[in-house]
Amino acid sequence: MNETYDFVVIGGGSAGYAAASTASRLGLRVAVVEGGAEVGGLCILRGCMPSKALLETAHRAEVIRDAARFGLNAEYRGADGVAIQERTRGLVREFADYRREQLESGRFTFLRARARFLGAHDLELELLEGGVRRISGRAILLATGSRRKEVDVPGLRESGAWGSDEVLGSAEIPGSVVVLGGGAVAVELASYYAGFGCRVSLVQRGPRLLGALDPEVGAALEEGLNRRGVKVFCGTTLRRVERAGAGCRVVFSRGSVEHTVEADQLVEALGREPALEGLGLENAGFPAGTSRLEVGPTQQTEVPHLFAAGDVCGTADVVHVAVQQGELAARNAVAWLSGAGDLEKMDRRLALYAVFSRPEVASVGLTEREAAARGLEVDTAMHPFADHGRAMVAGELDGFVKLIVDRRTREILGASVVGAHASELVQEMVLAIHFRARAGDVAGLPHYHPTFGEIWTYPAEALA
Repeated sequence: MNETYDFVVIGGGSAGYAAASTASRLGLRVAVVEGGAEVGGLCILRGCMPSKALLETAHRAEVIRDAARFGLNAEYRGADGVAIQERTRGLVREFADYRREQLESGRFTFLRARARFLGAHDLELELLEGGVRRISGRAILLATGSRRKEVDVPGLRESGAWGSDEVLGSAEIPGSVVVLGGGAVAVELASYYAGFGCRVSLVQRGPRLLGALDPEVGAALEEGLNRRGVKVFCGTTLRRVERAGAGCRVVFSRGSVEHTVEADQLVEALGREPALEGLGLENAGFPAGTSRLEVGPTQQTEVPHLFAAGDVCGTADVVHVAVQQGELAARNAVAWLSGAGDLEKMDRRLALYAVFSRPEVASVGLTEREAAARGLEVDTAMHPFADHGRAMVAGELDGFVKLIVDRRTREILGASVVGAHASELVQEMVLAIHFRARAGDVAGLPHYHPTFGEIWTYPAEALA
């Protein structure tokens, strides 16, 4: 006979743990099933934390290499890849050990197993320690994360290309690198290697970097990367990848012109896709071949008692969204199981995004394109870092800040930053949009002088 739980969470990463913790606190009997070789989830093990640790090291290297500009007699003598990896792995171990402690705290049942649906409520668990177990869930959350997407480019599979996992696990810092892709992972990896002075080429298939954001964001990022020695090629068609001695050669076209770039190492960052293999979703009521879970604002799938959160439903591959989705799914599972009526909905008004490249990029709220799609009439204003006192003192002249306001009410609907500390600066606009502040509200607030945060007052005053 199957053991029945109120709420079963498949996946012990950030979304899964947040959901399990919330559901347990609200009184549900909860089980968490984690089938990975390690415990912690993508963010801790192979995403946010190790990548930001490496990027911080590369940023320090860039500061040293740029010291002469500030009148300092410092000399960059290279990097110790082994020491860099040891520091990063130590941090990851700390985070992962803490997550394991949370999962094993006894607040819910924690099962190390690979899960497969036998029916809409029934799961077969292949235990990592051996054996099989069956459990049932009155409500179930899928939070299995994502995996590297397989892209069909001739020669790519045979090229020895690294993905982000290989970069994060390698002590080698090649002399030259070609990065394929133009999303967050690609530009962060390009920034990482550029920080050490590597020769970096970035080949993007789309017309610009970070294509989901406003066009000027990608243009400013490209300009900043170029200034750091990264050669950016947008609007390309990848033709093939070849071996070139001990390195590689990428052949691509732009229009009718064919180009090649060569490097010691190829890095592939052409996207990720939901990790759904082996789950037997067709047994739970999903169409055969389902490759992405579509969810509504309540985080429910087309099968109402099955919820999804995080990368597996593909709405935004960022951890804070995954956590919010997991917590909301848990609260909705409680309400759904009790027949309480209306369920909570995700507030997508605060769509927050950050890329830890050099320069950094961050945005919150609507882009101009999204505002237009909703039929909103807006006004915008921008201010460059090159005309901002604190940025000039710091030598951080790349980029700008931008505000989008409703033309009639002057309420702030969106904001973007390209430049130094963008991931921190955007937080002020998160609060502004959450509390439905108008441009005049921000313009009228005191901002200490000279600070980076003061830059928001300029577009705010222009729109007030």
